[in-house]
Amino acid sequence: MLTKKYIGLFLSGVVALSATSCKDSHNDTGTEFAPNMYHSVAYEPMSQTDGELNTINPYGMNMRTPVKGTVPREKFAISDGDSVNSKLLKMDLIARNIDKDDMASSEALLSNPYAATPENIEAGKTQYERYCQHCHGETGKGDGLVAKMYKGVPVYSSDALKGVNDGHIFHTITHGKGRMWAHASQISTADRWKIVLYVHELQKQ
Repeated sequence: MLTKKYIGLFLSGVVALSATSCKDSHNDTGTEFAPNMYHSVAYEPMSQTDGELNTINPYGMNMRTPVKGTVPREKFAISDGDSVNSKLLKMDLIARNIDKDDMASSEALLSNPYAATPENIEAGKTQYERYCQHCHGETGKGDGLVAKMYKGVPVYSSDALKGVNDGHIFHTITHGKGRMWAHASQISTADRWKIVLYVHELQKQ
């Protein structure tokens, strides 16, 4: 009997609480628990408004102090500019600041950091066979298995493409063109440049 009594009181309380939660206005959010989680102060990390004071970071700044040794991109300088890694890094920094629709800048500013050695060309061929051949074909004639469905895959040795330079090819692999999808997420920067070397070989055929 005692248990039934308490169960009855509990249910009555639940009903009463539910009734008091109902409001006429649907815009009433009711009582907020921990409102600081819903209405946190937002700071713009890349700007500092006059009079704005961030009470968490040092000196009242919105942005945290950069890690020791951080170098702004515009101040970047290469000490060993003749090494492949330095050239690769320099091209990567330039390419990352070129818009996907700005092919002209890629053609003018980008050049292959890798020399056209047999080893690099062979490495490019391996990557080409893995990522490009299914559309562009074994010899770059646009006759891969997928091309039969896509139609219109260009021929590298055609008059329109046999003269395109490093930057043009790298930009196309990175960002895609027409029905060709971007491949930057699948192929590393170094491997894209090696594919460029191999595509130049196919242009000559």
